[in-house]
Amino acid sequence: MRATDHRTLVEGLQARWPEHRIGPGLDRERAILDLLGNPERAYPVIQVAGTNGKGSTAVMIDSLLRAAGLRVGRYTSPHLVDLRERICIDGEPIGVERFDEIWEQIAPMVRMVDEQHIDGIEPTFFEVMTAMAFATFADTPVDVAVVEVGLGGRWDATNVVDAQVAVVAPVAMDHMHILGDTLAKIAGEKAGIIKPVSSAVIAGQKPEAAQVLLAQCADVGVKPILEGPDFGLLDRRGAVGGQVIRIQTAGGPLGELFLPLFGEHMARNAALAVAAVETFMGGKPLNPEIIEQGLADVVAPARLEVVRRTPTIVLDTFHNPHGAHSAMAGLTEAFDLNPLVAVVAAMRDKDVDGVLSEMSEAVGRVVLTTMPELPRALPVAELDEIASKYWDADHRMTCPTVSQALEEAVRIADMSGPGAGVLVGGSAVLAGQARAILVPDGINHVHAGPQAVVETPQLSEEQIAAMEGEVLEPVEEDPTDGDEESW
Repeated sequence: MRATDHRTLVEGLQARWPEHRIGPGLDRERAILDLLGNPERAYPVIQVAGTNGKGSTAVMIDSLLRAAGLRVGRYTSPHLVDLRERICIDGEPIGVERFDEIWEQIAPMVRMVDEQHIDGIEPTFFEVMTAMAFATFADTPVDVAVVEVGLGGRWDATNVVDAQVAVVAPVAMDHMHILGDTLAKIAGEKAGIIKPVSSAVIAGQKPEAAQVLLAQCADVGVKPILEGPDFGLLDRRGAVGGQVIRIQTAGGPLGELFLPLFGEHMARNAALAVAAVETFMGGKPLNPEIIEQGLADVVAPARLEVVRRTPTIVLDTFHNPHGAHSAMAGLTEAFDLNPLVAVVAAMRDKDVDGVLSEMSEAVGRVVLTTMPELPRALPVAELDEIASKYWDADHRMTCPTVSQALEEAVRIADMSGPGAGVLVGGSAVLAGQARAILVPDGINHVHAGPQAVVETPQLSEEQIAAMEGEVLEPVEEDPTDGDEESW
């Protein structure tokens, strides 16, 4: 298929109901997969939920499984630059031709479900992408699939699977307009991936979330594997290009493991990933050489990723206060950037004030921008008004586009001396657009070849109107609230 045809295909997919809005129920996803012969049942699944860290944890699980000699399919979201990043085989995004072939295979079934208008809508963009991923993994075939939840858990399209291992990364406040306005309600949505057939591996949580997740395990008869009692980070120290960590594994303490990522949060995610893989392997200890190789080979774009030197430019995908706190702690620990200039953009439905508050202590100057082509993006004038609480007029400025903001931030850093650096954060979309500019031939650090296409479709008035419509929220069951101590 020609590049223009591929672009048309991608534009058509992205014109569907957008993924930041949840369509009610799982029946559309199940209907597509039933017509496809249920490819999601062709392999065991490790499913990863959580508010922050689930994407990087999924990447680490993938790397560890491949180090153990397994063929791995990985489904994650959102993508940074290219839609194909969401569906990976053995750590690499599927090719353009493969992507288009899979769509041609499933398109007739998708159109059949389109015509049914289940719960009043056609299958959403995320539901179709999820079906494509499951079909790809069955067709390859893979030995195991690592599947990241898109949003929430209970009503997420990925939750049509009965995961062999259900992993829950830290739960925090995000997507409150969809998942609920308390930590307990949000945890209740994440807990939906824990089922009677699953083994549950759970990161350390705040008390309100911990109680809900433990209650779910009790309700379905699952004994949880918990950070603290069963696994965890024991120690770490900085190293060139990352850190060296010591973790508690099923086989006991294991140290001198190089992790090419920065920050305590990434070290804890690594311990969670190892526990997930050991649980998948029946609770047996992994060979230390597999753990060493798997962690050393991890590639996680836009997770405190250095994409340029002189000045140093670091990308991150944080978009809520919890993620911003972890990223800023990792950044200040690993890099001596003074002054630090930040390029910031955000979405309307995020806690922008909370994110900027977390950034304010370390960031000397901010360059505020937006993604004008996205109706969901916060206008730069509104972002500037919020930022005025933390930076005065001499230390903040606005730019209408991401490319202009990057140019201005680099100019400021160059004028500020050799110790200055630039941080790009506040939105995964911003990180993706910045990466497309700064690493134009990169897709997950892998050269995608001459067929690579960066999808930046122009939205029609109908698509924009759909994106700005009301969120259809599923009827939620109130999870048990309480004040039980976290582990």
